[in-house]
Amino acid sequence: MDDFFKRIERMGAAIGPYAKAKAERVYIEQYRKSKKALLMRGSQEKTIADREAEAYSDPEYIELLVGLRQSVEVEEKAKWALEKFKIEFEHWRTLQANERYAKERV
Repeated sequence: MDDFFKRIERMGAAIGPYAKAKAERVYIEQYRKSKKALLMRGSQEKTIADREAEAYSDPEYIELLVGLRQSVEVEEKAKWALEKFKIEFEHWRTLQANERYAKERV
């Protein structure tokens, strides 16, 4: 039973980093929209399309996209670390069930 709690604890420890990474990614995605609007608002271009093109090519916007890429990478690593713990836990449960069944058969 001690092994069970250790596995649950390890899985629980992986939840925090995943939640933090996901929150960061969502924040950056939402901020990206605000940043684009701010850049378009500050543009001297006449048409919306020209303002949008200028905003998308602005170094600050491109830097934000680099941050978003990094955030997604961190989130995905944390997500798959958590998935790995889930798979390991399910494997352990299966082994425990097989062991109980083998004991009953003897």
